Amino acid sequence: MLANIQRFFQEMLEESGGGGGRQAPSLELAAAALLCEVMRADYAVTPDELNTLRGQLRSHLSVSDDAIDELMTLAQQEVDAAVDHYQFVSLIKEHYAYDRRCELVRMMWALALADGERHHLEEHRIRQLADLLYVSHADFIRAKLKAQKQL
Repeated sequence: MLANIQRFFQEMLEESGGGGGRQAPSLELAAAALLCEVMRADYAVTPDELNTLRGQLRSHLSVSDDAIDELMTLAQQEVDAAVDHYQFVSLIKEHYAYDRRCELVRMMWALALADGERHHLEEHRIRQLADLLYVSHADFIRAKLKAQKQL
């Protein structure tokens, strides 16, 4: 599975002329997997959430729509197969600066609010992931308020 993901991103980077110094391909997958984890926390994935995920990934990664669709599929498969979040969280902590981790938490909130409902399971999952990413509670709340304003 991981070999398929790496091959996909390697091909994508070759087509775009080498990638221009982008992070390792598995980093994008880790971010997408954490977002997918939030999206499915309430056991219901809505079309609004999928569209929001697509938009968040498009703005976060700046890649083609086909690549986004493939990444979303791979991320959902990875989340289904993962035993825990460690592999995703550790990669993000290692490569993302603090402000970028805060932005990822904001993206999680945007996903949680996309269906027009604030579910306690989604909030719990975001809080859990923010703690694992070493995002302070104050920045957790700021990310939530920023996502609510953008609705």
